[in-house]
Amino acid sequence: MSGINLINSCEGCTHGWKNFEHLTKNELQMINANRYEATFKPGEVMIKQGSPTSNALFLASGMAKMYIEGSTGKNFIIGIALPGMLVLGPGAFVNSRHTYSVSAISTVQACFIGFNIFKQLVRENGEFAEGMIEDISNKSLQAQHRMVNLSQKRMSGRVADALLYFSDEVFRSDEYDMVFSRQELGDMTSMAKECVVRILKEFEDSGVVYSDSSKVRILNKEKLVQISEKG
Repeated sequence: MSGINLINSCEGCTHGWKNFEHLTKNELQMINANRYEATFKPGEVMIKQGSPTSNALFLASGMAKMYIEGSTGKNFIIGIALPGMLVLGPGAFVNSRHTYSVSAISTVQACFIGFNIFKQLVRENGEFAEGMIEDISNKSLQAQHRMVNLSQKRMSGRVADALLYFSDEVFRSDEYDMVFSRQELGDMTSMAKECVVRILKEFEDSGVVYSDSSKVRILNKEKLVQISEKG
């Protein structure tokens, strides 16, 4: 991890959180004066579950995985962090602790901003506070939706959901690099690695997707969506 700043100012940042649009020039300058950058190599832990929420995290470049560390040593991957996203769990407002870990998937240039500054802006800027509530609420709804799907869908539906998540939310393409191992796909879909391998093979045999260790190409998206919906 290194800490060389590459962003000159929050005002001109092309990967800034959309809620920063509600800040005045003086408020942006205050944000800029209370942040620092760090570069992480693939696999490096950026946030550790249970650590103090002294900073909010944003990615200027690269991508990272967010995961809950279970008591049995098994991880549950809750999503991928991309540039422009606020990475801050609900624990920040509850017990001042991070509720999940974050580690770099690719080389990441990250920006950390003091959480005390966020609290001040929430108190003083109503539009910013409303935007932050909306962001947290959307993430809560997404998490609720995922929990229902994991509890009610069959394994094929869960794998279809994961492939569509990468296609629609992460890469915005039906052909993309597979940044997760088969084990990590299992951690994301709450199933064993062997089950993921078997289902991907079934998808290939039926002409729905092509996949190998590094690439995924969705061949029949309509069919994949049907598998996801029917679970």
